[in-house]
Amino acid sequence: MLQRIQVRNRWKSIFKPWEEADPWLFGACIALTIFGGVMIRSVEINQGLIDWWRHWVTGAVGLFLAIIISRCRYQILLEWKWPIYILINLSLIAVRFIGTTGLGAQRWINIGGFYLQPSEFAKVGMIITLAALLHDKTVPTVGNMLRMLAIMAVPWGLIFAEPNLGTSLVFGAITMGMFYWGNVNPGWLILLFSPLISVLLNNLSTPIWVAWVVVAGIIAWRTLPWPWLGTFGAVLVNVVSGHLGHIFWNVLKDYQKMRLTGFLNPEKDPLGSGYHLIQSRIAIGAGELKGRGLFQGTQTQLNFIPEQHTDFIFSAIGEELGFIGCIGVLLVFWIICFRLVTIAQTANDNFGSLLAIGVLSMLIFQVFVNIGMNIGLAPVTGIPLPFLSYGNASLLSNFLGLGLVEAVASQRQRKKRWN
Repeated sequence: MLQRIQVRNRWKSIFKPWEEADPWLFGACIALTIFGGVMIRSVEINQGLIDWWRHWVTGAVGLFLAIIISRCRYQILLEWKWPIYILINLSLIAVRFIGTTGLGAQRWINIGGFYLQPSEFAKVGMIITLAALLHDKTVPTVGNMLRMLAIMAVPWGLIFAEPNLGTSLVFGAITMGMFYWGNVNPGWLILLFSPLISVLLNNLSTPIWVAWVVVAGIIAWRTLPWPWLGTFGAVLVNVVSGHLGHIFWNVLKDYQKMRLTGFLNPEKDPLGSGYHLIQSRIAIGAGELKGRGLFQGTQTQLNFIPEQHTDFIFSAIGEELGFIGCIGVLLVFWIICFRLVTIAQTANDNFGSLLAIGVLSMLIFQVFVNIGMNIGLAPVTGIPLPFLSYGNASLLSNFLGLGLVEAVASQRQRKKRWN
């Protein structure tokens, strides 16, 4: 009997650090990773590739790192925010000098045959830095917000210059989500986006664009601390950005322009920029309710859709597992998002809460954009589907984010836990 009690106590001591961890969050991410390997195997079964196996190996490494991180005190990161920030910028600068070019972009660093993509890890580093800057500000001022934007702009600019439009958009989503959770005035967030909206509206309809400039001025008048100067600045910025939209267009690479125009009218170039979108929609539509069956999709098995194992893995799910399979995947993502919000609400401090919201913003934006481009509701931006798409750096960064959130969950007080 004494020996049984000792064994039981030993097991309790092993699992004690994870008593407050979130098993639903861990389980959902692991399930998606395993399922992702299965679907990657399905799209590559006739090609003799082993990316599905690499996906699982990378997922196992990521899970191991997440478990280690979840046992650490995340508050230590407050003291390391600037070293982390400097490290991510140095790694992004290194890409410019020793990076490997592929698919029209210079994003990877070859380290012993392993292609490291610093921009993926920069997302997690930026979450840590921004959470550390926001956590002690009850109500951030305009000056605080502008300083944080200037700090974020450095890695964002380096990523945009690679060029990597998709990851730069993820940076924007992370910043907006964490700003909102950090009590930044919602009106200021709208004003941050207003120049981009002006660029789009001025090309669509001049009267609508003029109305938007007026709305931006009203928001500035009601929310900024210096109404006259703020309103003048907001109107001026929107007018200038609306007229200079063509300059931004010329900054984009040719393939980025083709992706945007192909999204608006894929049938205009069915064998070029619109090919991915058309074939993806055909595949998802062919799956109907129950799908054609695993390893049985015609579009999938005959390789009609390029980059099926990365950007367009959701189209393979739609064709082979149908509407039911797609809803199942969305349900698992909903569980992940729900648990992240729960952890953010029950965290011991603002820093932990902001870390959880940063990871939530990173994941949910990627899910919406990736699935949107698979069904023709968003342009092709090269954003992977978290835990499902093949990509070593992306999968590792997702698990690092998971580890941070589980560290926050593990240190919650039992009385605050919400089941």
